[in-house]
Amino acid sequence: MTALAIETRALSRRFGEKRAVDGIDLEVRRGEIFAVLGPNGAGKTTLVRMLATLLRPTGGSAQVLGHDIEREPREVRRKISLTGQFASVDEDLTGYENLLLLARLSGLKGSHATGRAMDLLGAFDLADAAGQQAKTYSGGMRRKLDIASSLIRRPELLFLDEPTTGLDPRSRNQVWDIVRGLAASGTTILLTTQYLEEADQLAGEIAVVDHGRIIARGTSAQLKAKVGGGVLQIHLARPDQRDEAARLLAGTLAGEVRAGGDGASFSVDVSDPGAGLAALGALSAAGIALSGYSLSQPSLDEVFFTLTGRPPEDETGRAPEARP
Repeated sequence: MTALAIETRALSRRFGEKRAVDGIDLEVRRGEIFAVLGPNGAGKTTLVRMLATLLRPTGGSAQVLGHDIEREPREVRRKISLTGQFASVDEDLTGYENLLLLARLSGLKGSHATGRAMDLLGAFDLADAAGQQAKTYSGGMRRKLDIASSLIRRPELLFLDEPTTGLDPRSRNQVWDIVRGLAASGTTILLTTQYLEEADQLAGEIAVVDHGRIIARGTSAQLKAKVGGGVLQIHLARPDQRDEAARLLAGTLAGEVRAGGDGASFSVDVSDPGAGLAALGALSAAGIALSGYSLSQPSLDEVFFTLTGRPPEDETGRAPEARP
């Protein structure tokens, strides 16, 4: 058995003159969480749809769990599952009825189907809402039901296409916990996301995609290193300590110390979080009191700007990425 869950070589897909995916080489190891990070229109969904055998490539090749996606699509489909960007549950059915229907469609019968539906409702903290119509569910509950639907047959590989788009922070954290649990049980996960934080929280390795091409690949820390550690912002409790604080920051950190317009705040680029913490310690040791501070991490915009020389584009009004 190959150690790779996914292996692509020059994988491409055109829609007319548009290259949605443009020669992607990708390797994903079995048992890992791998993130494909990029803005809307970057080609993420098209890539997933090809790997899931829902869309034929126009160039290159790909193997999923040891099977060629064009020559052996049925073998691929038996081993994978896909959760798309939007919940695909039947809103007029209850949560239990949704899962029971899918269990039966997947070949489970009788007590095996009902048992699997109830097991998933319990695992996803939906047992109390099992008898409620899905249209009464919150966005987070629908997303959990959607992911549960993908696990009726316990796939070896799960594709999650932007699993937390539009969710509130609490629901997003719940989905993250579910994803971690699936990976811990041995399922390989490839997720697409627009959010650096999501990739940072979940993925062992990240591929950054722009205009259908992989422009960078590595761990979250490696990608952030291309940008820098972030920005340290401080606000002094006593404005009369401003000059002393500025001298101390300039002597501790390599970045330019920028004074705020209120006369009591500063911001300075830091090479890594450790340097920012050291600067805060030095201010405290010198008796300089702060009323507030923050150490920000690079945003997706900052990472993308560093890698491409421009911010991510909001490609509204574009043609859909993937259409069979």
